[in-house]
Amino acid sequence: MSRLPKNFLIGAATAAHQVEGNNIHSDYWAMEQMQHTSFNEPSLDAVDHYNRYEEDIKLMARAGLNAYRFSIEWARVEPKQGEFDETEIEHYRKVLVFCRENGVEPIVTMHHFTSPKWLIANGGWENEETIEAFAKYCRYVAEKLGDLLHYVCTINEANMGLQVAAIAERYKRQMAKKAMEAAGGGEANVEGSVQVGMNFNAMMENMQRQKEEYTEIFGTDSPQTFISGRSKEGDILVMRAHQAAKKAMKEVKPELQIGLTLSLHDIQAQAGAEAEAVKEWEEEFAHYLPYIKEDDFFGLQNYTRSLIGTDGILPNPDGAELTQMDYEFYPRALEHVIRRVHNELDIPVMITENGIATADDGRRVAFIKEALQGVENCVSDGIPVLGYMHWSLLDNFEWQKGFGMTFGLIAVDRKTQTRHPKESLGVLGGYKVG
Repeated sequence: MSRLPKNFLIGAATAAHQVEGNNIHSDYWAMEQMQHTSFNEPSLDAVDHYNRYEEDIKLMARAGLNAYRFSIEWARVEPKQGEFDETEIEHYRKVLVFCRENGVEPIVTMHHFTSPKWLIANGGWENEETIEAFAKYCRYVAEKLGDLLHYVCTINEANMGLQVAAIAERYKRQMAKKAMEAAGGGEANVEGSVQVGMNFNAMMENMQRQKEEYTEIFGTDSPQTFISGRSKEGDILVMRAHQAAKKAMKEVKPELQIGLTLSLHDIQAQAGAEAEAVKEWEEEFAHYLPYIKEDDFFGLQNYTRSLIGTDGILPNPDGAELTQMDYEFYPRALEHVIRRVHNELDIPVMITENGIATADDGRRVAFIKEALQGVENCVSDGIPVLGYMHWSLLDNFEWQKGFGMTFGLIAVDRKTQTRHPKESLGVLGGYKVG
């Protein structure tokens, strides 16, 4: 019998740019079209969720899911600075209404990686003015849609910029080491240590040619998108943007439950590397505590573990099962991270992302069962976990990796946009609460 409370939320997650299609006013759309892009392919129509959201929400509800985490696309709502598109905000109202009509609790993310092109041209996520711009957008959404909202995530994986900066630095060190040793024969593979679809090899190789295109598109050769390698000041700017957005939305609707999400690994120290593991956790999570401790909930996103040696993050263990993203298959990581977060942050936790990229849905089913067993264990021990959102509802556009990474509970034939529910959708939806 399930040990989850009656009001526990079990659902799936998406991000607007990854599923909607044709987000033509965003920074990512512009970068996908570049001649020397780091993207494997452009998003284009994606999986046409913008037009097919009713079908997708019905599939969730019929399978038994009772929650849906999705994002509102800032670049749609405010395509030009200070100009809000009433047609687009009405679209998201329809999505919210349809969720509620089908017994699905919407969990809305205000910013999921993509930004309006104009924001990046103005300095992006290292510019102080972004704080006010983001708060203004969030206030507008709360004014227009607040009557249908309850759970809101301001910013998805607010720590991603620091993770990208760290992995870029590790890449440079590894490539320099290879050159010094004249080892040859292959590239350093560090992409599996960051929880987002990025092509670091292509990014580093194309850097100079991309700078020229960036200047044409954004007016700068170093655009500060949300997942650009972030400075320490930019990292705190994101936290301040979160706090400003929360304040603005609560002034409109005080009862909103608001938090943000962070990308967290199950950080495991190897012998002699305890200090290094503490430092890694401090950078990934602990230094954010002053900025989120008064939030209504915390959005926890986890996919795997990180083994830490005296020189930092270690490669995956020999013989480990790897996903399409080169993550180690390690679903027990979720329970470990929930417990660690709870020990340091005394607010409810929402699992806003957890999942696996694989062509073998049987492994996805196994992943879900083990991950949810860990969640049950935490709830049984009195840890306040509000819900579990699996990533992802649909096989979708996994950022720079394109459409080749299959995270979804539902497959999509992109030639026809036909949906094909997988066994894993029914397994997750059949998970009983109460």
